[in-house]
Amino acid sequence: QADLVESGGGSVQPGGSLTLSCDISGNIDAVHEVGWYRRQVPGQQREEVVTVTKDGKTKYADSVKGRFTIARDNAKNMLFLQMKNLGPGDTATYYCNIIGGSGETFFDAFGQGTQVTVSS
Repeated sequence: QADLVESGGGSVQPGGSLTLSCDISGNIDAVHEVGWYRRQVPGQQREEVVTVTKDGKTKYADSVKGRFTIARDNAKNMLFLQMKNLGPGDTATYYCNIIGGSGETFFDAFGQGTQVTVSS
């Protein structure tokens, strides 16, 4: 199973930038996909922000294209989300995600999330 811990959230003014980090640990033999999701309203389904497959195929949500960039540091088992030109519509709890396997076990894991608030 994988354990994910997000950090880097906070409050920022419109037009500002933030970089979120995700520390990934656990017994992981294979990674099929990593990504970032967000939930803007408590209880609402998480929205896909960006995903990267094991083949390197990256998909961004239309609402964040050109403003958000996903990055990985495989040596440190970390995932990042660089966000710029933030707007009130980006206010949400952000979650990192990993889909992978350990032995015969498949998992689709999320962290606890980090809050991003964009307001003036």
